[in-house]
Amino acid sequence: MRLILRTLAALAAVSLLAAGCSRVGSANSSPGSTSSSASATAAATGNFGSLSSVCHGGSASGATDQGVTASSILLGVLTDVGYSKDTSLENAATVFTDWCNAAGGIDGRKLVADIHDTQLMAVTSAMTAACGKDFVLAGGSAALDGLATQTRLQCLLPDFDAQPVMPQNAGSGLELSPYTYNYTYASYAGYYKWLFTKYPDSAQHVGILSAGTDVTTALAQAGVDTVKSDGGTVVYNGTFPISGMSNWTPYAEALKAHGVRGLLSYSTPEWIVPLETALDSIGYKLDWIDADTNSYGTNFTQLAGNALNEQTNYAELPGIYPVEEAASNPAVEQLVQLYQKYQPGTSISLQALQAWSMWLLFADAAETCGSGLTRACVYDAAVKQTAWTGGGITAPVNESAPQGAPSCFNIEQATPNGWVPAKFGANTGPYRCGENVIKLPAGFPASLQLSSVGKTLSDLK
Repeated sequence: MRLILRTLAALAAVSLLAAGCSRVGSANSSPGSTSSSASATAAATGNFGSLSSVCHGGSASGATDQGVTASSILLGVLTDVGYSKDTSLENAATVFTDWCNAAGGIDGRKLVADIHDTQLMAVTSAMTAACGKDFVLAGGSAALDGLATQTRLQCLLPDFDAQPVMPQNAGSGLELSPYTYNYTYASYAGYYKWLFTKYPDSAQHVGILSAGTDVTTALAQAGVDTVKSDGGTVVYNGTFPISGMSNWTPYAEALKAHGVRGLLSYSTPEWIVPLETALDSIGYKLDWIDADTNSYGTNFTQLAGNALNEQTNYAELPGIYPVEEAASNPAVEQLVQLYQKYQPGTSISLQALQAWSMWLLFADAAETCGSGLTRACVYDAAVKQTAWTGGGITAPVNESAPQGAPSCFNIEQATPNGWVPAKFGANTGPYRCGENVIKLPAGFPASLQLSSVGKTLSDLK
């Protein structure tokens, strides 16, 4: 969601239906919980997946930095919940802090989640509020994050970001992420290459359809550049009104008239499904539709239903273990159990998995600081992680290289019964890694660094 991560978060400013990659719902329901003594012990001791004693008691003391007291650590969580109505990030914050605090917190200090609702457009004021009282940002995301990146850097606020979105923020200074994402490299290059190999007739007949906004225009251009770099050709690049359409048949007819065989969709499930219904009604079947990581969740498959037997839909995940396969991954299965304990009835979205990885990275780094908990100590410890996996829920990420090239991805296919892993040639466990690196042409806004606001790492105390 990489992404890159083409996300619905990037579309949040234009949709009243959803906001944020994988914010529209959660992945398929995970297998039933287990009651193994090992899992119970892990929860009690603060172990998670392959990580030991992430959280534990101790005798840390002193008010060592903003947001830190002898007994607590205040952590900011940015979310667009007032606009999107999606509580994934709030739920992740609740589950993590409850679990971590039950295990003793960070060296005895309890974690307190400070939720900042951007209401979508008020992201700068939300960031200003966080700058005034929080220790760091953890496990949050905002669709218009790039508008507040300068504010965050000016106040030297590290961000353990669940999902960067805009070019100004993706790969920016003092930011850490659950996957490598920036606008320097073509994050979907391996994915498109796989699609062109599996469906060779589609390579020279790719279509793009997106909402007509500045953000999606930039994302669509990245799609054009990536398709071209992979040897493909975009024969149709259309936009639709930001309010959506009541009749999608003209767009279906346009795809047919241009001979589109593969479609990159920058949209929401509520818009993709009627488009696909319109394609079915005119009897036009594409080789594939990239429904976008935003659609990876039950909302899309439930809306589409049996229509998924007619059109083939895929979504690329940025090296995040699929929730529906939790039974095969001890870390994800443990997370399912923790949600059942601390947020019963709440399912786990892809974005929640990403947030959880960042909460873990913060806690793992903060634990090394003991009583001397400062932003500099936490950030320095976090960027030393060159193969971070969140205990086993993501492909390895080099946190020291936010401007690096993406390395691993995985692909899901939508079915009437839910999402399932596609047969995409995984070569590193559930992921495909080591694809050719492709740089995108210049033209996107540059990611902001400390130097952008006249500061350096030496200013971080």
